[in-house]
Amino acid sequence: MPVTATDPLKIILAILLPPVGVFTEVGFKGHFWLNILLTILGYIPGIIHALYVILKH
Repeated sequence: MPVTATDPLKIILAILLPPVGVFTEVGFKGHFWLNILLTILGYIPGIIHALYVILKH
């Protein structure tokens, strides 16, 4: 799992707007919709999930 040049930008987006950070990584797939749900239920779970998706892919 190499770190790309866009990862810092994605991480910043994941902290500010978690669904946008996930969208830039995976598009309109299941992780994006799950992140929207987690962000609605609580901002912190949305951030944690977004960081997980970005760092895992």
